[in-house]
Amino acid sequence: MKRNHIFTALLLTSGLFVQACGNKEAEKKDAGPGMQAPATPVTTAVVSQEVVTGIRSYPSNVVPLQETEIRAEVSGYITNIYVADGAYVSKGQRLYEIDRVRYTAAVDQARANVEIAKANLARVEKDLQRYEKLADQDAIAKQTLDYAYTDVNNQKAQVQAAQAALTTAKTNLQRSVIVAPFSGNIGISQVRSGALVSAGTTLLNTVSSTNPIAVEFQINEKEIPEFTGLQAGKTSTTINLTLPDGSTYGSLGRISTIDRAVDPQTGTLKVRASFDNPANTLRAGLNLTLNVASTKAHEEMVIPYRAIFEQLGTFSVYTVNDSSTVDLKQISLGQKLGDKVVVASGLQLGERIVVDGVAALKQGAKIVENDNATAQPKK
Repeated sequence: MKRNHIFTALLLTSGLFVQACGNKEAEKKDAGPGMQAPATPVTTAVVSQEVVTGIRSYPSNVVPLQETEIRAEVSGYITNIYVADGAYVSKGQRLYEIDRVRYTAAVDQARANVEIAKANLARVEKDLQRYEKLADQDAIAKQTLDYAYTDVNNQKAQVQAAQAALTTAKTNLQRSVIVAPFSGNIGISQVRSGALVSAGTTLLNTVSSTNPIAVEFQINEKEIPEFTGLQAGKTSTTINLTLPDGSTYGSLGRISTIDRAVDPQTGTLKVRASFDNPANTLRAGLNLTLNVASTKAHEEMVIPYRAIFEQLGTFSVYTVNDSSTVDLKQISLGQKLGDKVVVASGLQLGERIVVDGVAALKQGAKIVENDNATAQPKK
């Protein structure tokens, strides 16, 4: 009887197991192979061209026209610092002094060595004159006269060596006092009085010119002819700056330098504008915006501004390919035009981009366009 109960329980368990496996297989068949997530509804726009006028803005930074690192030219201890940190200095103004007493003593010693060498030369020259008179009378051996000539030549070489050592000592004495190579602002000193410095290696400070000063920015390769004309003075425009606090800088600038080559990776070219800077408002390294008033109308690619999203300082959009999936593309931005923006690089005319629904997408996502949702930029 007990065996019958055990057999019946085994049959029931086997049946339930087979049924569960069958349900799982049916679920797999219903799901189908390669099932993808549902398509995300979005709205799109087409990259188009518009005639653009007005003001173009460029991210830029301030760079000095002249800047140099001040390094020790002789070794020793800093004995004097003549300027305060951050002060304005004039060309030739004293900045640092390094063991001047020691180098002054070296000059005095070298000068004394020159005098000793000259005295020795005068002595051997007099000996030579006496030997020459005796040789005329055949009163000395010819070898003695030859030695006298050699002594004179050797002593002349000693005088030249002593004079060279004096020149070196004078140069080191001059270099023991470091002066400003040009007028500008000096930074925060890297050493203090009493510090031991080494010739050619120890950085003491940095000096940079302040007035005028330069502002560097990047232009698209399509803009090269226009900016070349601005540099040559063939066309005129207004170039000003927007400071980090949103205010406008008081002086206008001019295009002073255009770099020699286009960056093949970005298709951009470095341009430098110069500005008067009497109050030192524009400091080296400052990040700001340079604005150029457009002198003529020209066509540019534009897209809706809301299609763009920023990640770690780079701007990107999603483009739509033929299979209704999206590709992530990085772009460079130009002038902002209300609710639209100029695309400097990264897109092609006629490409479709996602405008709304960007937050729900990732690379390769399937999309479906909402009915009547394709937005064309207004002209």
